[in-house]
Amino acid sequence: MEFCSYEKKDRVAYITITRPEVMNSLHVYANLELHEVWEDFANDDDLWVAVFTGEGGRAFSAGNDLKFTAEMSRLPASERPAVRWPGTGFGGLTSRFNLYKPIIARVNGYALGGGFEMALACDIVVAAEHARFGLTEPKVGLIAGANGVHRLPRQGPLKAVMGHMLTGRHMTAQRAYELGLVNEVVPLEELDEAVGRWVTDILSCAPLSVRSTKETAMRGLEMALPDASQTVFTWESRRRQSPDSVEGPRAFAEKRDPDWKGTWT
Repeated sequence: MEFCSYEKKDRVAYITITRPEVMNSLHVYANLELHEVWEDFANDDDLWVAVFTGEGGRAFSAGNDLKFTAEMSRLPASERPAVRWPGTGFGGLTSRFNLYKPIIARVNGYALGGGFEMALACDIVVAAEHARFGLTEPKVGLIAGANGVHRLPRQGPLKAVMGHMLTGRHMTAQRAYELGLVNEVVPLEELDEAVGRWVTDILSCAPLSVRSTKETAMRGLEMALPDASQTVFTWESRRRQSPDSVEGPRAFAEKRDPDWKGTWT
């Protein structure tokens, strides 16, 4: 890993952008590397949850590396890198719509532009008190095209979030919490402990139940309620066939902790 770190420990993937010198902003090579990391996380059955963050205490991610983009734009077309951004979106995440393992964003500072879009693509957001969020793209002649313009109006009150999107204004972590965009706000020194509590609570649940819940909730949002209620999605089919669907009630009746396997037949 050149632009991020990837650690696997006790069913948890810890993914960290390691470009603090540019506020963990991403150029095309960092995006491609993160794409590969998320691919591995998605396909590793031993990993049940991911924690995503940026190195240092200044920024989660400031989004697109605009200095790199500007430098590339000055080169003749024949000299520009012959690489493409991943089809899975910014950070290899914002257009990844079929990943139903839970992802926790550990926001340790600025989450701006694509950084905010990556946080919006996560399921749970835990932020340090000094963190700041914003879709600042209009200030540099762009739009939040990594699905920020779509996710933010779906996740927060329309008038409030439009006020931020149309001006590029930042919001504090506390304001993001008030708008329902952040799950918990804590001092920076308590950030890891807070994230750890969310991880522990997720791991206490049956992993296929968690994935079924995420898939059913997210895909159901696209459907009329009567249709959603009659649809059995992929992970729910797997959950019903899994040993864990028997283990859970049995452990409850026997007054012991369940031994989750996360497998299906």
